[in-house]
Amino acid sequence: MLKRLLLIALPLTLCTALSSKAQKNWNDIDLTNATSVDTIKEGKYSLIFIDKSPDLNPEVKSRLITTFFTVYPKEAKKYNKKTTRKVIFFFDPEYDGVAAAGGGIIRFNPEWFRKNPNDIDVVTHEVMHLVQSYPGDSGPGWITEGIADYVRFTMGVSNAAANWKLPEYTSKQSYTDAYRVTARFFYWVEKKGNKGLVKKLDDVMRKGTYTNGFWMKETGKTIDELWKDYSESPALPK
Repeated sequence: MLKRLLLIALPLTLCTALSSKAQKNWNDIDLTNATSVDTIKEGKYSLIFIDKSPDLNPEVKSRLITTFFTVYPKEAKKYNKKTTRKVIFFFDPEYDGVAAAGGGIIRFNPEWFRKNPNDIDVVTHEVMHLVQSYPGDSGPGWITEGIADYVRFTMGVSNAAANWKLPEYTSKQSYTDAYRVTARFFYWVEKKGNKGLVKKLDDVMRKGTYTNGFWMKETGKTIDELWKDYSESPALPK
């Protein structure tokens, strides 16, 4: 009887904060007491869905799988065609964050989906981290998370049902806040005549060539100048 699934160690991409226990054993998945281990393949992508929770809603599980096969190929096509084609979803009751991705694995906290069954686009954010696959020290973490939430905003399938949206600008914000705050800023910059900026930003992060000069090169302004413009007129263009 298979007791443990050992995975090849790959560079770790963090998103939502990891618990120390999950981080320590990231590539070592214990299948003891797993309620189900399913392998689903569509086209060139495969998903292994490992569930150790006692009561994951079957409808939520189905929607998570559907979301993966809906958004991951699109993210891969647009941002990184060389991304991994085999992904593991691991519903781990011992993981105490919301979700986190690295090395082809995404750990989910089952309790989060019991309380937030409509938050299906957690998948959209997390699989983007697999697509990103940035090397260590590739650039600021706020860029990594800002891009992932930008992708959730632009490619998400059910954000409205989860009441997930980009926050309105306030003077207390900074572009380094990451996640939705940064995502909204990125979206604004793109809509202000910089189409394709996020794709270019993602590319230099993956290549490990990001510098602060990126913004001047691509937009003619520093990021602080862009943020000042944004703060003075933060409405999102249609």
